[in-house]
Amino acid sequence: MSDVALGRRILREHRRLLLPLTIALIVNVLAYAFIVSPLGQRVANIAQRDAAAERTLAAARKEHAAAVGTVTGKDRAAQELARFYKDVLPRDLAAARRLTHTRVPQMAREHNVDFYSVSTSPVTRGRESTLVRYTTKWELAGRYRDVRMFIHQLETAPEFVVIDDVSLSEEDNEGGLLALTLQLSTYYQAAAE
Repeated sequence: MSDVALGRRILREHRRLLLPLTIALIVNVLAYAFIVSPLGQRVANIAQRDAAAERTLAAARKEHAAAVGTVTGKDRAAQELARFYKDVLPRDLAAARRLTHTRVPQMAREHNVDFYSVSTSPVTRGRESTLVRYTTKWELAGRYRDVRMFIHQLETAPEFVVIDDVSLSEEDNEGGLLALTLQLSTYYQAAAE
């Protein structure tokens, strides 16, 4: 028997079994093509959207954390500035005068620096600032080592004094004294108007 004849005989004898299997195969291929494959693509699209949503959420959380950090930093800076105004700067003109006219001569005496004179400049206030600047010019004399220690203590003192200008020159006598001219400033917050 030939292969073709054998194939026809098998088809005739097993028609009852092969016909439902062929129909099931065709239905499965159609179901895969029209149902399973589109659902698979939808699931893949949903997975991509979920991944994109996760990335967007992570970026939003990062931006939120940065914004919270900025607000926290601003609050902390505002608190530190308020503490600086309250605890570090002199409260008013009288406190600024006390600081410069009492504390500076006291430091000079502690370091064997002689005080000769002091002059004050008018109180100045910036256009956009609530701070008022109080400036004094000091004329002192002392040995180099004492002057250096005096300036160091002045710079490291807890009181808020800024050294604007320093001028050193030798005096005419042979005592090794240096003439020291200091321009100092301090600031205080202007009274509310």
